[in-house]
Amino acid sequence: MVALKTLIFTILVPGTVTGVVPWLLLRWSHEAIMPAPSLWLIGLLPLLLGVSLYFWCAGAFSFIGKGTPAPIDAPIFLVRAGPYQWVRNPMYVGVLTTIIGEAILFHSLPLVGYALLFWVTTHLFVTLVEEPELLQQFGESYETYLRTVPRWLPRFSQSA
Repeated sequence: MVALKTLIFTILVPGTVTGVVPWLLLRWSHEAIMPAPSLWLIGLLPLLLGVSLYFWCAGAFSFIGKGTPAPIDAPIFLVRAGPYQWVRNPMYVGVLTTIIGEAILFHSLPLVGYALLFWVTTHLFVTLVEEPELLQQFGESYETYLRTVPRWLPRFSQSA
C-alpha cells in the first residue's frame, strides 16, 4: 500500500514539477518542443540520472522508511541507506537534475531559470522547515546525520 501511495504522489508532485511545468514553460516561451539534435544525448543523461535517483529514493522511503515522499505520510524511520548515505537530500537533487537535463535537452533558458527557482525554493524549504521538523522527530540520530552527511553535494565515503 505504501508503494502505491508513493507512486500516486510521484505522478502528482514530481510529475508536475518535472513534466507539466517544463512543458508549459516551453509552450509559453514558444521554444521548440522537439529536443535540439546536438544536445539530446547531453541532456538525456542528467534527465535519466535524475529520474533514476528520484525512484531509488522513493523506493527507500517506501521500503526502508515505511512512508512516502509526501509530507503528510512521511517515513517513520530515518532513511540513511542508498543515496542518503552520500547526500541528505538526494530526492530533491534527482528532481533538480531532471529539470537541468530538460533545460539542456530543449536548449531552454526559461527551464534554466525554473531550475534555479526550484533549487532556491527547495533550499529555503529544507533549511527553514524540513530540517527543523526532522530534528524534532528523530532527535540525536538526525543531529548526527546532519553533521556527517552533506546537504546538497554528495560525499562518497563510508563515514556516514
